[in-house]
Amino acid sequence: MRARNADGPLAVHAPLALFPSPYPRECYDLALQLQPHFNNLVDRIARDSAFLDQVMARLEGVDEFTWRLFGIYRRVRANPSAQPVWMGFHRSDYMLHKPTSDSPGVLQQVEINTISSAFPSLSTRVSELHAHLSDRTQFFNASSSSTPDIHRSALPANNPLAGIAKALGTAWTLYGAPSSVVLMVVQPGEHNVYDQRWIEYKLFDTFGAKLIRKTLAEIAAEAKHVGDSRKLFIGETEIAVVYFRSGYAPGDHPTESEWTARLVIEESYAVKCPPVAYQLAGTKKMQQVIAAPGVLEKFVDSPEIAALLRSSFTGLYPLDESAEGVAAYERALESPRNFVMKPQREGGGNNVYGDEIRAKLLELSPEERKAFILMDVIQPPPFKNALVRRGSVVTADVVSELGIYGAYVTDGATVHVNEAAGHLLRTKTSDSNEGGVAAGFAVLDSPFLV
Repeated sequence: MRARNADGPLAVHAPLALFPSPYPRECYDLALQLQPHFNNLVDRIARDSAFLDQVMARLEGVDEFTWRLFGIYRRVRANPSAQPVWMGFHRSDYMLHKPTSDSPGVLQQVEINTISSAFPSLSTRVSELHAHLSDRTQFFNASSSSTPDIHRSALPANNPLAGIAKALGTAWTLYGAPSSVVLMVVQPGEHNVYDQRWIEYKLFDTFGAKLIRKTLAEIAAEAKHVGDSRKLFIGETEIAVVYFRSGYAPGDHPTESEWTARLVIEESYAVKCPPVAYQLAGTKKMQQVIAAPGVLEKFVDSPEIAALLRSSFTGLYPLDESAEGVAAYERALESPRNFVMKPQREGGGNNVYGDEIRAKLLELSPEERKAFILMDVIQPPPFKNALVRRGSVVTADVVSELGIYGAYVTDGATVHVNEAAGHLLRTKTSDSNEGGVAAGFAVLDSPFLV
């Protein structure tokens, strides 16, 4: 990763776990099984304009960032692009809920990310690193001489780098202009640039498609629509696919120029990853509404698949003025450590935990509380691992969060790609609430299936 300290080294190794971390095989397999269904669910939600209107209306006046995204969605809906292809590269994140040593571990979804799902490249590299160390040291075979290759089946294959390249390349191919390029929307001074560069190289090596990088401010200054179909050009370069690794937080839009860039992209003929409708489908409010009784079933035709998806849901509650919202508010004041309080934000460092929930709730007006949802706290089992940062090793009690990438490309009539595209395991000290690697809370890891 690019170093944050300008006076130090130019690059540092990504933080990582020295050993792969134990994870129940049954729960890992379930997470893989769920992902194509979550991919379909996001698409079905995003295409239901009346439902999006209904859910987003609850955030009017209380969440300016999400409301502005919704405003772009409505502008585009009124003046739609002729481009039928939509692309998503999602990641559904889970923790293992095991409140006591005697209770069985249950896979519980933390959230689903529908924009800028980071680390497909470095996660691939970390899986290779752990496989290499396991082969070279035979560490996991030392006490299992009767099964000399135990580590090979316990370290699952993982290549989300190939998965994101396949999805981008498929979308680029469907666009149908060999001279066009993929545009990656990045943050200024991006420190996770190496994770992104691997995607650029893999895409070219696999499909021959070139990729360029621009910030939203640069796009505002350089982008234009060409022709009645509103093809997107940067200078003289035609853009086939726009892949967002930015645009998920208010800080990515410091001026009106960044919002202008987002509208120019959304109104264009380019394929978007994601379209703004997918981003809205991945909000915390949407997660809470979908979990309500009977709502998920409106978007999932199979009762068996709906039940499978629901098996991963934890308790999710509104904090509005409905009877359910008032009851959740009162429970959170009484027992704040049983919950996590979440705003409509991505990127780590935004949630409220423990006794801070009570203080936060008491300072908010009933109207302001609507910007948040409440989630039952997930209690993962702690274990030991060695965490490596900047060459220093710390052994600690840790917990892990499993993310499953989902690649999805559709033209509305045909689904061209819908698959689980690999995993990301993030491990953090057991006393840390947040879990983002880029935000500095966690390290990259691999599951050792048990």
